[in-house]
Amino acid sequence: MFSVDVGQEERGTILVLRGELDFDSAVQLDEVALGDPAHDTATGPVVADLAALTFCDSSGISALLRLHRRLSTRGRPFLLASVPHPVRRLFALTGLDQIFTVHADAHEALAAGPAGPAPAPGAGTPARQNRKESA
Repeated sequence: MFSVDVGQEERGTILVLRGELDFDSAVQLDEVALGDPAHDTATGPVVADLAALTFCDSSGISALLRLHRRLSTRGRPFLLASVPHPVRRLFALTGLDQIFTVHADAHEALAAGPAGPAPAPGAGTPARQNRKESA
């Protein structure tokens, strides 16, 4: 089972992903998160909160990458928050830790703003740096 809850905050949008992000559910993420760009008037970063994500396969990662690319063309940063360890490890192994910026939680990501200040060690750093710190 997979679900996406969309919340609009003052500084940006939070997408809370729950359950298994796989081949079957990636379409749901595309529909909810990407929507119709002609009707999207929101500004600020979009943060995907992955704390309740229990599984993510290559289709799920592809959906996150599509979201990242589409938001980039709109000038909206795409940030990840509360990434589970197995997903963070997968990002490191595939080089996606160089694409996604990971924060400890969604509110920290929004507080960092579009470019974001230098984050505290272990929180808000790219996934690869977090992996190195824990090694």
